[in-house]
Amino acid sequence: MDSVLSKLPKQSDPKVLVGFDTADDAGVYQLSPELALVQTVDFFTPIVDDPYTFGQIAAANALSDVYAMGGRPISALSIVGFPNTGRDVEILEKILQGGLAKMQEAGCTVIGGHSIGDDEIKFGYAVTGVINPQRVLKNVGARPGDRLILTKRIGTGVIGTALKQDRADKASVDAAIESMCTLNRVASEVALQFDVHAATDITGFGLLGHAREMAVGSRVSFVMDSSQIEFLPEAIEYARRGFLPGGLKRNLEFLGGCVEFANGVREEVRNLLFDPQTSGGLLLSVASKDAVPLLESLRGNGVGGQQVGEVLEKTHPLIQVR
Repeated sequence: MDSVLSKLPKQSDPKVLVGFDTADDAGVYQLSPELALVQTVDFFTPIVDDPYTFGQIAAANALSDVYAMGGRPISALSIVGFPNTGRDVEILEKILQGGLAKMQEAGCTVIGGHSIGDDEIKFGYAVTGVINPQRVLKNVGARPGDRLILTKRIGTGVIGTALKQDRADKASVDAAIESMCTLNRVASEVALQFDVHAATDITGFGLLGHAREMAVGSRVSFVMDSSQIEFLPEAIEYARRGFLPGGLKRNLEFLGGCVEFANGVREEVRNLLFDPQTSGGLLLSVASKDAVPLLESLRGNGVGGQQVGEVLEKTHPLIQVR
């Protein structure tokens, strides 16, 4: 996609604060000195069997990009692909109900949408939010000396793969679903109270893929401590047993040249750092003086969080994992 986008004519609009040229989580368009719109779109095929739960996850995932930018979602349009024949329309009804429930939790109003006939179910939202133009959390801007904070556990991809093969236990699936259904709203609101220099949410490129985008865009390097990264229940075991999604393998192939692992990092842990996440947590690059207070505030507000690394002057390799 990067190669395609790079060939498009350049746009020039001073009100565009964040466009698609920076590979950021959402676009930002300024309306006034105090107000800007933040816009994003996301949809995908079912990753769980229960349609209501799928709707919730799809909504939380679509909302996440707005939260990653520091915005507040206000409205959404649903995007639906559903078979014209042969499927129970009640499935679609439950998907929409689940999505609407999560949107209502976020205080975001669904004002319409668009549907098409499709052999494979697809669902998601285009979300619009509002944001302070002076306080946009971009995925660039990390500074040497910053600490890296991660707000959710890793492992939804391998758990989902084990589930598809009927090899995942209920506890691990329930934990993954709870994580994917949890909004990043509180984490975003807490982050805005501190000196956060860059932020992104962890989705399809996995932790290391999104860390790479942040490091490249910020012209810095990262060192990450694998012992401080928390994983969902049984995720390490499923990775050890080879339940690796196709996206993980593609991430590994794409990113392998810019990541260097210490000898003591086990293969299953290495794989999980490339694991594509659905509705993952936020990765925050925060000034060192604010790292501990930010973690304390996250935990005090019921959000998981751990310090998983720090930012260095640009060096080789781009990302070191110890």
